[in-house]
Amino acid sequence: MKETAKLKTENISSLVATGAGYDLLRYYTLPDFLGKEAPYLLYFMGKNIARETKLETFDELYDFYQYMGWGELKLVKEKKRATTFHLYGHIVEKRLTQNIFPVDFRLECGFLSEILSRLTNDTYECMEEILQKDRIIEITATKA
Repeated sequence: MKETAKLKTENISSLVATGAGYDLLRYYTLPDFLGKEAPYLLYFMGKNIARETKLETFDELYDFYQYMGWGELKLVKEKKRATTFHLYGHIVEKRLTQNIFPVDFRLECGFLSEILSRLTNDTYECMEEILQKDRIIEITATKA
């Protein structure tokens, strides 16, 4: 079996994908295969992607979200047990305003929880809230 390279912002930027193809796979094909467990499995898929990703700083984390086409990630509030991020930008707006598929951000949450755990040496769980009026995804990372 061929060993795969760790994902980094330097090599992920060389991948070519279209948003429409990605969205069809994510919101149509995967839920069809995964059934009602899709949101949970997408969360763990995000964690798994993070385990194969070499990110060492928050700046690299923010860049990675953009390279992946997930949107712009920004830290907006930090408390003792919870950290809040906003996911926003053109890509997020397009996903929120399309009328074809219901959207979620479980993959992004799973990824973030795993990377935060690595960067901070604490365990995190992430939940998203769609702020439809502002077209922003608020992700709350809570220490477990």
